[in-house]
Amino acid sequence: MGPPFTTPGLIGPAQPSTTGRGASGAWQASAMSDDTATAGSETVVRLERVAETGPDSGIRILTLDRPDRLNAMNPALIDQLHERIDELRADDHARVVVLTGAGRGFCSGLDLQDASPTGLSGNGGRGRMQRGMDVQQRIAGLVPALRSLRIPVIAAVNGAAAGGGLALALASDVRVAAASAKFNVAFVRIGLSGCDIGVSWLLPRWIGASRAFELMLTGRMVFAEEAERIGLVSRVVPDDELLDAALETARQVCANSPTGVWMTKEVMWAQLEVGSLNAGIDLENRTQILTSYTEDMHEAVGAFLERRPPEFRNR
Repeated sequence: MGPPFTTPGLIGPAQPSTTGRGASGAWQASAMSDDTATAGSETVVRLERVAETGPDSGIRILTLDRPDRLNAMNPALIDQLHERIDELRADDHARVVVLTGAGRGFCSGLDLQDASPTGLSGNGGRGRMQRGMDVQQRIAGLVPALRSLRIPVIAAVNGAAAGGGLALALASDVRVAAASAKFNVAFVRIGLSGCDIGVSWLLPRWIGASRAFELMLTGRMVFAEEAERIGLVSRVVPDDELLDAALETARQVCANSPTGVWMTKEVMWAQLEVGSLNAGIDLENRTQILTSYTEDMHEAVGAFLERRPPEFRNR
């Protein structure tokens, strides 16, 4: 589950959210999810459109919004993040989502000051272990939920991504980091196993087993420069350019067909579990034939030959 990031002096007063604008303030996201929060609860996870119409209309921004706690995971945040992911899954017009944190941090792990069980009722007097497993599975379920989305998830990591926050970044398809970004496997620092919320499966695949062992056994901090060097993130940009950089990648994704992007994400994740080169090639072969029968594939070829932008219909 992972503790909040508790280096002395790091958790401070709430900072104004920078989500909703890049360095140039060139776009203003429109809220999609404020009315869908559980009745009587504060909205702590926001889902927004970058634009109502035009080429950016398929881009979504998913913001963890507890800046006074560096967006640490509490019951409301966990539940609302599940809800927002479900909304994305049902959104036929969404093409890509940028996941980020409001204020100075991405996500600092589990909020130990507000970590009561979430989404549970009628436990029938079950024991501490059984109730704890329900909570554990609820939090860990965020990782396969992100992976199972048909659209790519771009993590725009600002500040601390610790514990569960690291897991969310690893579960994303692309990671872009601000210069202030820092990552660590926080679980092992509070007497738990470092293996939690999918981190022990994902981290070795992104940076190699040798480096992953060292980071998971020590729990030491990895700052942005090292994260880029070891392949944990794709690129590092100045803090005030983070969302613009993530949106640049999102626009590049949107230039490709919805089905082509979906199948690419699907096959890339599947290849992490496939048992042999031949099995991987067989999967690719079938996927290429499937996508060749889509209308969008023919539109992409026609647009290329005619030197014009394609107009995809997701058919």
